[in-house]
Amino acid sequence: MTGVIVAGVDGSETAARAARTAAELAYALDAELHVLSAYGRFESDTFSSGTERIVFTNARDAERTAAERVTALRRDFPTVTITSGPSEGKPAEALVKAAERLGATLIVVGNKRVQGITRVLGSVARDVAAHAPCDVYVAHTHGA
Repeated sequence: MTGVIVAGVDGSETAARAARTAAELAYALDAELHVLSAYGRFESDTFSSGTERIVFTNARDAERTAAERVTALRRDFPTVTITSGPSEGKPAEALVKAAERLGATLIVVGNKRVQGITRVLGSVARDVAAHAPCDVYVAHTHGA
């Protein structure tokens, strides 16, 4: 199978575990991996000091989060093509949009909020599964 696998990260250990599972699947299935980090609605702050102007955005923070995870994955999976980027929206929405845009064959999510009371109130895995344009793999990310 060649294709594209999409996974999301947010800097948490559980998201890192799900991204690692996605990389293992990409390796086994000869697929590409796209790692994204969602950032909600675009926000920016500008700071000026003399002639210097610095712009901080939540998109840039999300881009950095995804890129850091990709750097770690590339060390362990050097033969897998791995890309990264920020994605506007809530996590589930961002994953579904990215899968649609990239023509993904699989979305990998963790089971962080699939257990307990949040199972009833909502979870990224449930929302992705309800709207995904492709298969969804829920990686076990607890207790590992």
